[in-house]
Amino acid sequence: MIELKNLTKRFDQFTAVDSINLTIQTGEFFGLLGPNGAGKTTTIGMLSTLYLPTSGEVRIDGELLTRNRTDIKRKISVVTQEYSMRQDMTMDEIMEYQGRLYFMSRREIRERTEELLDFCGLLPFRKRTVRKLSGGMKRKLMVCRALLTSPEILILDEPTAGMDALSRRQMWNLLHKLNERDLTILLTTHYMEEAQSLCDRLAMMNHGKLEEVNTSAGFIAHLGAFTVDEMTASGIKSHYFHQRKDALAFLERMDGRFTLRETTLEDVFVERCGGHLMVR
Repeated sequence: MIELKNLTKRFDQFTAVDSINLTIQTGEFFGLLGPNGAGKTTTIGMLSTLYLPTSGEVRIDGELLTRNRTDIKRKISVVTQEYSMRQDMTMDEIMEYQGRLYFMSRREIRERTEELLDFCGLLPFRKRTVRKLSGGMKRKLMVCRALLTSPEILILDEPTAGMDALSRRQMWNLLHKLNERDLTILLTTHYMEEAQSLCDRLAMMNHGKLEEVNTSAGFIAHLGAFTVDEMTASGIKSHYFHQRKDALAFLERMDGRFTLRETTLEDVFVERCGGHLMVR
């Protein structure tokens, strides 16, 4: 279990994360959402001990997380947005290098590498250097590397950024299978469809504050389960309804072009960004 208690991070006079209180249960697939500059990456930075909190604390299974607690840090693996692998190394070499950093035995590294590359569908490409891999393969390899030490918590910062639609869906399937193994996953993403498909619960952040924690269904139900998109001279204007019959009654009174559909998490995000959330 991950517990953030009054977690705060300031950089000089700027407050990047402001007194966050949040509990993520063991085995949960949790999403952290918000516009650019909301404080998501800084929060992840404190979970990985890259940043030290200005105040507040992070607890993992009740134990205080600090840079000196290597036993707790070993429970956590982070996959960053950036590709952080040597371009001239093969998959096997990437995995071996990671294992040596954690003082794993050669036998354990070989066995775990075989298992993980096979699980992620990368085994036939293990002798390729990183520079010859597709973007999707690189992302999968980063996940394999993060899982090498058998962590209990996997933190993913925009794991499908830059992927095509097929590679993104393959990554979704992979993450879903990992979560089924009771791996706790914390995900940040700007793809609302991704968050809606994968996450058990979601937290909405802005300006460093935690605004709301809910399920995708809960966020959508609050806005309205049905959407009528009206095509206007200034662009698309969306109208939200809790009941389908109310949406249909609204349509009967309309002229021009319009569509009726189910509301998505992206609608929720757009409405909030267009209201009091500021996108930068």
